[in-house]
Amino acid sequence: MAALGTARRLLRTYSRVKNVQKSRQMLARCGVRTLCSATQDKALSDNAKPQFTDPAVQDVLTRITGLDLQKVFRPIKEELKPPTYKLMTDEQLEQAVELATEQAKKLLQMPPVLPERKPINDVLSEDKILVDLDTAKYVFTDITYDIPHRERFIVIREPNGVLRKATWEERDRLVQVYFPKDGRKLSAPLIFKEENIKMVFSQDRHEDVLDLCLVQFEPDSSDYIRVHAATYEDLDKHGKYELLRSTRHFGGLAWYLLSARRADGLIVDMLKRELLQDAVSLVSLFHAVHPHSESAQEAASQQAAGADLLKIYAQKESQRSGYIQLALQAYEQLAAKSSAE
Repeated sequence: MAALGTARRLLRTYSRVKNVQKSRQMLARCGVRTLCSATQDKALSDNAKPQFTDPAVQDVLTRITGLDLQKVFRPIKEELKPPTYKLMTDEQLEQAVELATEQAKKLLQMPPVLPERKPINDVLSEDKILVDLDTAKYVFTDITYDIPHRERFIVIREPNGVLRKATWEERDRLVQVYFPKDGRKLSAPLIFKEENIKMVFSQDRHEDVLDLCLVQFEPDSSDYIRVHAATYEDLDKHGKYELLRSTRHFGGLAWYLLSARRADGLIVDMLKRELLQDAVSLVSLFHAVHPHSESAQEAASQQAAGADLLKIYAQKESQRSGYIQLALQAYEQLAAKSSAE
């Protein structure tokens, strides 16, 4: 009988929650939309600064990412199947390469870069009559199919009688229960723990970590941002930028380093690999992101372009100006030698 009484009280509580939801349907939906679109509001208030999603920014990041078909379509571990051979004319081969190039461009589309979502701490009610009625939490989830997950109504009844909205972590877990996403686990894989992720980095599997992170976490979650930052920091520390070149993650790496004003290592790496135009594009994007920097103002006053842009950056902004100047000199000497031959 006690259990039956408890169930009845919980059902009444849930009915009250549903009634509140119906009576404030528009208000609740607007509130959720406001919470979930906090990143958009921030973007609107900072129009002067280029955003990651701007077409011009995406164009630059796409160009410096590179398009190595051999790397994009490299073999992956899967069940062995007999190879397929085709005899093609030169025209058919050209068409096949064009098709592969279009497919590669789709595979290289960059994941979003978003600021961290704000925590949810909304308390809906406190019912003293339900205090210590049970030792477990009760979750109420709207599982209607046509509702976006970000707007789905999910509340939790605490043992102390507090009825509150679910936190982001709880929402992600509950949405995965009712609407499973392929590859995503209810609990984050152990690979994302700090002690484990360092071992994976030592094996140069940075791309695998980022791919798994895309599946496991939402792009504005703290874990997603933490894993990406740790990966980028390790790549920058050891100068292993090539591991992400011609992958969908290279643009995010470049944007991270530009935003932190720490692109020196990447610029030197580009010059060593004879990617002068990529280095120039990266510096141009740096000036767009940091228009008030001394380097940007000097470049604007001189209307500098090409190698001159790199020289100004090395003199006015870089913490490793000597490395950049030496790499630029080596590139110019190599270019002069090649033209002489």
